Amino acid sequence: IGICQLVTHDALDAATKGFKEAVAAQLGEENVEFIEQNAAGENNTCTTIVNDFVSKGVDLIMANATGALQAAANATTEIPVLGTSVTDYNDTFAGNIPVNVSGTSDAVPFDEQAKMMIDSLGLKEGDQVGVLYCTNESNSVIQYEAVKALFEAEKIVVKAYTFSETTELQALVTAMAGECKAVYVPSDNTVADNDAIVGTICNGKKVPVYTSYGGAICYASLAIDYEQLGRETGKMAAEILLGGKTPADFEVKTLTPAVSYNTELCSQLGITVPEGK
Repeated sequence: IGICQLVTHDALDAATKGFKEAVAAQLGEENVEFIEQNAAGENNTCTTIVNDFVSKGVDLIMANATGALQAAANATTEIPVLGTSVTDYNDTFAGNIPVNVSGTSDAVPFDEQAKMMIDSLGLKEGDQVGVLYCTNESNSVIQYEAVKALFEAEKIVVKAYTFSETTELQALVTAMAGECKAVYVPSDNTVADNDAIVGTICNGKKVPVYTSYGGAICYASLAIDYEQLGRETGKMAAEILLGGKTPADFEVKTLTPAVSYNTELCSQLGITVPEGK
């Protein structure tokens, strides 16, 4: 099995870990070999990696994150490809998901996320929320448009803070923290890989950060368990490799997200955590 992971980050690392554990549990560790490669955030490197997998004749490709999935789907129409940590498969493939592609999605209900931020922070008409994302990630644009509409329905001002190179991030986040009451970060792998910068600046200025993927920088989240997401992908892989199933037999699977609060960070920011959370 070839594993192409777009970038090193806790959420994606957890998905890969869960995938490998589930496959090994179903097939037996002695019966499976993983060829694991990390693209260090470069989509072009994903292409190089998956082309190597195809030339090696791997039995299945697991693509962790959108860039990896797009590269794998472009590289082969015959080898089964399973994605994970991908938000919207229909958007990724313009409504035409290849027959050799399926997997799991990290999509979460944006309306519930927006409501959670509004309620927990007491956001009101005229308050400004910054949405931080990388313009190279199409899934982030989708999420931005969704939460923008939801916040604006409550007359909350939404401003996009976008970048294409990580060298822009520190200055951009500094400006954002000086202008916004709160920050929303979608499932953006580039931001996630650099979210320590975001957390240091925003939390240092007491501007609460809410991420759709969880993590240490956010005061709260409504997010899925990425290790479990990987396990579900691994179960699909096992059924394919053991015979009788193809990716076309599986609908893209999502998980039910869970609410969590970082109580220590909430205390630092003066945010009241609901009872029992």
